[in-house]
Amino acid sequence: MKWKEETVHLGARFDPNHAGKGWKIAEVIPNGPSDQTISKIHPGETILKVGEEEISENAPLSAYLNRRPSEPVNLTVADKEGKQRDVKIMPISYSAARKLAQNARIDATAEAVDKLSGGKLGYIHVARMMWDEFEKFEHHLYGQGAGKDGLVIDVRNNGGGFTTDHLLTALCQPQHAFTIPRNGGAGYPQDRIVYATWNKPIIVLCNQNSFSNAEIFAHAIRNLNRGKLVGVATAGGVISTGSTKVLDAGSMRLPFRGWFSAIDGEDMELNGAQPHITIWNQPGELSAGKDVQLEKAVQTLLKETQTTPGYPKEKYRSAR
Repeated sequence: MKWKEETVHLGARFDPNHAGKGWKIAEVIPNGPSDQTISKIHPGETILKVGEEEISENAPLSAYLNRRPSEPVNLTVADKEGKQRDVKIMPISYSAARKLAQNARIDATAEAVDKLSGGKLGYIHVARMMWDEFEKFEHHLYGQGAGKDGLVIDVRNNGGGFTTDHLLTALCQPQHAFTIPRNGGAGYPQDRIVYATWNKPIIVLCNQNSFSNAEIFAHAIRNLNRGKLVGVATAGGVISTGSTKVLDAGSMRLPFRGWFSAIDGEDMELNGAQPHITIWNQPGELSAGKDVQLEKAVQTLLKETQTTPGYPKEKYRSAR
């Protein structure tokens, strides 16, 4: 079987300001190789050796970590007091590490929303407007929405896809009735509707890296008055394209459909969705754990949930 040598990832980030030999651990990616019980490494510890080879100053990672992806890595690790131990790690690819890091950021953001709102709001991140993400969205409507007064929906850095109308079906379902089950509260039986739905308040986060169908979603939320947009204007790259051949040279994307607002006829191409509240995250803030766009969204949505009417008081005919 053929295999390709690559630079593997240990599931940890190193301190770029560390002076001296070895790699000092700045951060361990949750659920990664360095976060496992049998191979746990802690922030502040230093990897001194890979196998029997000492890690020299300024040496590139590839000098020590180029190997088969399925090959374990034997490390010598020193704790903060200098005590050394051997750690055997099964590494992962850089793409797998990025996915784990992204999941960790999403979990941290959800926790931040819960903390900032005092447990009153939920958070759903939509990474792409694709079917697998929509299925996750439906699950999150239950998981993140249970017992909450509102939802923060995040389409920042979303490259697009096709699921806007599915999301809108879940978020804009007409309310024609409500039910009260025996020993239960007011609501609507979810098995009677096509998708899991959410009729309580929402707010949508978007930014300059929200593209294509994510922009169509942002435009729709604003045009339908379903909720406020917070962040910065989306990219303005809204046009349907398909692949077409260019003789024998390959293929290119060919536009075949334009998108226009049903409110005023405005072209969405080169015309990003404009937030109700424009606010930029400044360089260095996100990496330091500060997200002013998120903070503003939570603050704004909390105010809106205080004035949102619920179901009317039920009036039983038998009581008349």
